[in-house]
Order: sequence, then C-alpha cells, then structure tokens
Amino acid sequence: MSRIAAVQMNSGDNIHDNLKLTRELIVQARAEGASLAVLPECFALMAKDHEQRLEYAEPSTHAGPIQRFLSDVAVDQDIWILAAGIFVRTRQSDLVRNATFMFNNYGECVCRYDKIHLFNVNLPGGELYSESQYTQNGTEIVVQDSPVGICGLSVCYDIRFPSLYSKLRERGATWFAIPSAFAYTTGKDHWEVLLRARAIENHAYVVAPAQWGTHPGGRRTFGNTMIVDPWGKIVAHQENDDGVVCANIDPERINSIRSRFFKSNDSIATT
Repeated sequence: MSRIAAVQMNSGDNIHDNLKLTRELIVQARAEGASLAVLPECFALMAKDHEQRLEYAEPSTHAGPIQRFLSDVAVDQDIWILAAGIFVRTRQSDLVRNATFMFNNYGECVCRYDKIHLFNVNLPGGELYSESQYTQNGTEIVVQDSPVGICGLSVCYDIRFPSLYSKLRERGATWFAIPSAFAYTTGKDHWEVLLRARAIENHAYVVAPAQWGTHPGGRRTFGNTMIVDPWGKIVAHQENDDGVVCANIDPERINSIRSRFFKSNDSIATT
C-alpha cells in the first residue's frame, strides 16, 4: 500500500510565486508520507492572456525552467511528481500544448501526456472558454507505472469523455490522474459526480488536484480537490485554500473489486 498526495492551489500569473508555493506544498506532501504528489493544472502559471502563455512556454524537450524546477524538487524531496498544465511550444508559433510531465525521484522525466480534449464551452451568463484557439490538442493515450500503481493520465475537461478512461483501464491503469482548473460554474454541479463516476465505472482510484478561487482575468475555479477510491467513496477532500490531501492506494482493494465485477460480466457474456 502506497501513499499519494493531491495538491490544491490558487495560482496566479507570477511564476516565481507559484513555484515557491509548489515547493512548499510538495515538501508538505513528502512530510505526510506521500511517495508521489500530483499538482493541479496550470500550477506554474494561470496566464492572464495568450501572450503570457507564449512568453513562458517551455521547449518540447525537458530543458525548460519549470521542468528543471520539478526535476530538482523531485530529487531534493525523494518524491515522484506529476505536473499538469505546462505550456509547451509547438511548430505553430501561435499555439501551445497543454502538457503533463511525470518525474521520478531521480529527477528523470518518465512520461509526457498532451491534453486531448480541449475546453470549448459557452456557459450561461456569457462565460466563454475556447481552449482550442490557443492550444494544439494531443492524440496519444498515456499510461505510466509509478510507486502507487499504473497511472492513466488525463487533464480536466478529459473527465467528460468516459471512453478515454476505459481505454486507460484496458491498458492497465489502476488509478487516474485528473489534475484540473475546473470552472466554478460547471464544477458546483458536475465535478464530484464526474470524478466518482470515472472511479466507479473502472474500479480505479481517481486523484484530482484542483485550482481554487479567482485568478488573473477574472477566471474562477471550483477547488474541491478529491481522492476517490474504486468504490466511488471520497477518501480525501479539501474544499478551498491552498493545501495537500493524502490517501493510501490499496492494490488489493482494486483487485478485489475488479475480480468480482469484471469476472461476473465476462461469465454473463459467454453464457
């Protein structure tokens, strides 16, 4: 049984301040026994506009300052780190990728996932999001072994596409990372039910660190960082404020639930 941490932040447009807080919260996660910490989407930069995204976009290699920071902290704290919402340059000069990187405790980047489903939504009250205007979507499904089991990587709006998670489970995922900067308007109605649904459907843990509060440009995010077990039970939760929640990932619980449900379904299908 291994321990995982989900980090909640209210990131702004000052990268120095955001990374200082990131380090503090990772140190806290390690002190609470976590072997892997998952950061919220856009932990390093909640950009006020696309010009700022382009200004701080990282190279596609692992040589950018944000990536070097993560590598150094992973080594210093002897912890794995999953970090989402890092803007990465593309061949198209006006677009970025929304990239997630996982670093092991030796500071090595072991995988990268580029957000597949982009947030294009027109909400009541004139609240409009059009992520595809400045982001090039990814196309590859990614799973990665880790100290707490096989992770299926996803980000925020991906949560609304159940087929992604069934594919991740088919590729061996025992837990899903869903780091997010979820809009408050949709979050208050959909966040918890979507997280629990993805856990229940796949009998997998869901680790969902979140942004909270108001950000540059007036954007408001929902917070409510959660870790959900394979039965759909919320085992760790923080509503607001910067902080860390931790939970144990129990592979025996995953195997027990899956063996009962999936074996039962298989036997019905063959009769």
